[in-house]
Amino acid sequence: MTFDRTFPAAASGRAAAGDGVAELFRAHHLALVRLALLMLGDRTAAEDVVQDVYTRLHGRRGRIPDPPDELLAYARASVLNACRTLLRRRALTRRLVPAPPPVWSAESDALIADDRRRVLKALAGMPPRQREAIVLRYYLDLSEAEMAAAMGVRPGTVKSTLARGLARLRERYEEER
Repeated sequence: MTFDRTFPAAASGRAAAGDGVAELFRAHHLALVRLALLMLGDRTAAEDVVQDVYTRLHGRRGRIPDPPDELLAYARASVLNACRTLLRRRALTRRLVPAPPPVWSAESDALIADDRRRVLKALAGMPPRQREAIVLRYYLDLSEAEMAAAMGVRPGTVKSTLARGLARLRERYEEER
């Protein structure tokens, strides 16, 4: 006898939670990959991070938030946490094994406008928490409450972090000239 046959209510609860993860995937997969891409700057790593989040969500089917809005906030927070972890690992690797600075090729400049390159470079050099706030607000167009849930901070912290981040982005953007 299996657990599912003995307790059909528990099995249907897990199935319903699995359906929530499947619906989250259908509705928000691309947005979560874009969020990770903006945080990491690497499409392959972004896709891997989001896939790992879905794998963990599927493994925790019975313990994930039930309402779809809470599940989306939980997934965003999970993606941001996974990005933070990967960025910390990358920073450690850079300290231990210094790499040559990236070189913008003529081909890249032809494909990407100079203004966009400057913004992305300025964004990449910012502290992670400020970068998160700017990406969540201006790319995903989240409200302060949604940003606070995704970042795991209070709405007031979101406001101050965003204000400091915008000032820092402006400074770094001007330095790129």
